[in-house]
Formats: sequence, structure tokens, C-alpha cells
Amino acid sequence: MGLLYTKFYMDFDEEEWNQISINPIIFQTIKDGVSVEIEDSSHVSHKIKFKEGGKLQMFRVTGRFRITWDDEDVF
Repeated sequence: MGLLYTKFYMDFDEEEWNQISINPIIFQTIKDGVSVEIEDSSHVSHKIKFKEGGKLQMFRVTGRFRITWDDEDVF
């Protein structure tokens, strides 16, 4: 399972992602090869490429967001 913490809320392109849950916040890719770039709390940029149907989960945690995903959902 992948895990990153970021201070920034992320917006997702509606042509590539669907929000499938509000609590918890979960986004799912609509097509294959969708990339997302996340700047973590240490200001290191991470580019993650998702397979079709891949899910990314966000939790608000004390002034930042915890982003998680399953390893089998990424290339």
C-alpha cells in the first residue's frame, strides 16, 4: 500500500477520475495510465501512474491530508 502526506488538497480531472465515496474521500480512475503528481509534506514531488479502476483515498489529518492507494492499482 502506498502512503503520502501532503498539505495540499487535490483536484481531479473529471475526464480521468470519478469520486466514488465522500466519507472517506475516494477517487477512482476512469481510464488506463492516469497520472497524478503529489507534493508531500517534505516538498518532494511524487508522480504516480494509475491503472483503469485504480483508487486513491484521502483523509484529513491535523492540518494535512493522508493519501493512500493499493500497489496493484499503479504501474
